Amino acid sequence: MPTPKVIGIDLGTTYCSVGVFLPGTGQVKVIADENGHNSIPSIVSFTDRDVYVGYDGLELADANPQNTIYDAKRFIGKIFTSEELKSESSRYPFKIFNNDGSAEFSVTTNETFRVTPEHIGSQLLLKLKKMAEDHLGVPISKAVISVPAEFDERQRNATVKAANLAGLEILRVINEPTAAAMAYGLHKADVFNVLVVDLGGGTLDVSLLNKQGGMFLTRAMAGNNKLGGQDFNQRLMQHLYDQLNQVYGSLPSRKEEIHRLRQAVEAVLKEGHLHEEEVDEIVLVGGSTRIPKIREVIRDFFGKEPNTSVDPDLAVVMGVAIQAGIVGGSWPLQVSAIEIPNKHLRKTNFN
Repeated sequence: MPTPKVIGIDLGTTYCSVGVFLPGTGQVKVIADENGHNSIPSIVSFTDRDVYVGYDGLELADANPQNTIYDAKRFIGKIFTSEELKSESSRYPFKIFNNDGSAEFSVTTNETFRVTPEHIGSQLLLKLKKMAEDHLGVPISKAVISVPAEFDERQRNATVKAANLAGLEILRVINEPTAAAMAYGLHKADVFNVLVVDLGGGTLDVSLLNKQGGMFLTRAMAGNNKLGGQDFNQRLMQHLYDQLNQVYGSLPSRKEEIHRLRQAVEAVLKEGHLHEEEVDEIVLVGGSTRIPKIREVIRDFFGKEPNTSVDPDLAVVMGVAIQAGIVGGSWPLQVSAIEIPNKHLRKTNFN
């Protein structure tokens, strides 16, 4: 059976993963690490002894918080004002410095030095690259990688730079909503308007895609960079704390969070000049979309069930792996998918 030569990578904010398209079986394989995890935490921890990545880094987060870097994707290639960076820095236990508008992380081991978000990304990509090489048994040097649809050219180039530092040549950069749509098989299906709801650990992204033939165009984006599963966890913990001394108590309905989800969905429909009944498919991405209330709100809003046929945690990496199969020549020639860039598009953010 031919060995895949191009891997697909989802470099996520909280977790990242790698996959391949297997030409012999026509299946997508998400590659697990040595402990069987399909994805690894996007965490890098620096110590006097070594650099620890993924779950190894996560284990050191409590004991070594000032040198354990996470959420680097929020900073990669992004230009901040001094006030913005100061506000962001207050959320993290590690030190963040301003280098002409770019973020750099301070690390102290045997000496104190600074690392860039690209360097953190390269460490994660080195780990994913090794996972793929160990599984496939061959060296890997080429990849397709996904980025948020809102990433500008500077952020995309910074992501590619991180991959280059890890010894990977990036053949194509694909938007995460497009990758998710491909994982659900929508590049082959007779659909035109696709709504992608991506609710992860810390962010909400809603994208409206228009598909004509094998081409995808992102028509509208909205979301909330500070709304995700972690926020729901915090609300639940607060409720349990408040109810600790009570025998009975009903769980409060978090109307604020639900409103913010509806707000983002309504915004992309308005910007895309569509009514809810004109949406052909609703695609769910991110582990927080498993929450029954989230699915209920989406179902009630559109009057139909969202598509749940793909693991929402793995939808993006599976789609990127399909794209890797296409550019690597492993995918059947009669099937293709092209992404139309929309440089004038801006994300509506409800923070």
